[in-house]
Amino acid sequence: MVLLGLLCLTVVDCRPCHQQLQDALDFPALNCRKHSAVLTDFGGVGDGKTSNTKVFNDAIAKLSGKAKDGGAQLIVPPGKWLTGSFNLTSHFTLFIHKDAVILASQDESEWPVLPPLPSYGEGSAGRYGSLIYGTNLTDVVITGNNGTINGQGEPWWKKFKDGKMEYTRPCLIEIVFSDQIQLSNLTLINSPSWNVHPTYSRNIIIQDITILAPFDSENTDGINPDSCTNTLIQDSFIVSGDDCVAVKSGIDHYGIRFNMPTQHLLIRRLTCISPRSAGIALGSEMSGGIKDVRAEDITLLNTESSVRIKTGIGRGGYVKDIFVRRINMQTMKYVFWITGDYGSHPNPGWDPKALPEIKGINYRDMVAENVTYSARLDGIANDPFTGICISNVTISLTEKPKEVQWNCTGVTGVTSRVTPPACSALPASEKEIDCPFPEGKLPIEEVKLKTCSLAN
Repeated sequence: MVLLGLLCLTVVDCRPCHQQLQDALDFPALNCRKHSAVLTDFGGVGDGKTSNTKVFNDAIAKLSGKAKDGGAQLIVPPGKWLTGSFNLTSHFTLFIHKDAVILASQDESEWPVLPPLPSYGEGSAGRYGSLIYGTNLTDVVITGNNGTINGQGEPWWKKFKDGKMEYTRPCLIEIVFSDQIQLSNLTLINSPSWNVHPTYSRNIIIQDITILAPFDSENTDGINPDSCTNTLIQDSFIVSGDDCVAVKSGIDHYGIRFNMPTQHLLIRRLTCISPRSAGIALGSEMSGGIKDVRAEDITLLNTESSVRIKTGIGRGGYVKDIFVRRINMQTMKYVFWITGDYGSHPNPGWDPKALPEIKGINYRDMVAENVTYSARLDGIANDPFTGICISNVTISLTEKPKEVQWNCTGVTGVTSRVTPPACSALPASEKEIDCPFPEGKLPIEEVKLKTCSLAN
C-alpha cells in the first residue's frame, strides 16, 4: 500500500487513482524485478518545471546495484517530469505510468555530446546523447501502461531548419551494443529527431508503441533498427515527418568497414501515416548490409511509398532477401519505389567503386487505392538490381494519375497477377506464381514475456 500511495502523490483525488493502478498492476516484460522504487523516492518533482536529470541518473545508478540480486524497476508516477538525458542500466525496468509524462529538457546543457557512432564516421562533429540512453546493457525494459515521453522537439526542428545545429540532434531512445531489449506500451511525441534507435544490438522486442510527430518535422523517423539482429516490431501506430520504420546499417566507407548488418527483422501489424516518406525504408544508410527482413499485415494511409529501398554509388553493402506481404494502402504517391541514386554523402572519403548489391526483393498480396504512381524502380547503370518479384497486387489509381505508371531502369525480375501491368523489365510469369515468404519463425518470435507486477 505504501507503493500505491506514492504513485498517487500528484493526484488530487486518490480514489480513482487507486483503481487505475489496480487495473495496470500487471504488465508483460522480458523479466520481472525483485526490487522496486518510485522516482519520488529520490526527490523527483513532477511539476513540469523542475529539472529531474540528476534525480533520474542518481536513481538508476543506485538501482544498478541490484542488478545481480534480481534486478530493479523504477516507476515514473503521475506528473510531468522534466529531464535531460539519462542512462539506463542492466537487468532494469523503467515503468512510465499512464498519467506520467517525461518531458525532454530544452536546455542543451542537459544533453551530453557523444562521439559519432563508428559506422557513421569518426570525422563528424558528434551528436547529442538521446533522452533515454544505454550502452553495453543486458535485459532492459522500457514500458508502461501507455505513459508518454514528450521530446518537445520544436526548438530543435527550428534550429535544424535554420542551419544552426553544431551537433546531430538527439533521439528520444537509443540503446547501443546491447542484448535483450524491450520497448512497449508507450506514447512518444515530438522527438527532436529519430524516435527509437536500437543500434549494434540483438534480441529486441518493440511493440504496442504510438509515435506522433508533425508531418513537417524533419527526420522524425519512428523506429530505426540499425545494425541489429533478431528484432521484432509489432502492433504499433506511427505518424511521422519521415519514414515510419527505417532499417539501417551505417553509411559509406564507415559502414563498410564496421561491417555489421541488420538481419532477421520482422515488422508486422504496423499502421503508418507519413505523407512525405515511406512506411518502411531500407537504407539509405545500408553499407553494413540488410538481409532477411520480413514485413506483413501493414496498413499505410496517406503515405508517400510502401517498402522503399534507398541506396547509391559509394554505399556498398547489400539489401537482399526482403519479404513483404499483406499490405493495405490508401492514398499513396508510390506503391513501389527503389532509388539507386540516393546521393547524400556526409563525409569525404567514400569510394565511388563501392556499389550496392540489391537482390531477392519479394512483394505479394498487396492492395492500394488512390495511387498516383504505381512504381518507380531505378537501379544503377552496370549494377542492376535483380530478383525482384511482385505477385497478387491490385493498384487503383487516383483521378489524376501519372501517365506512365511503371518506370523501370536497371532492374530485373518477374510479376504475376499485377494490376496495372508492370514494366517490360518485370514481365508477367507464364504461370501464376506467388513470391516467396519464409515459413519458419525468427528466434525473437519464440520469446515469451512474463507477467510482472508494480508491487514487487
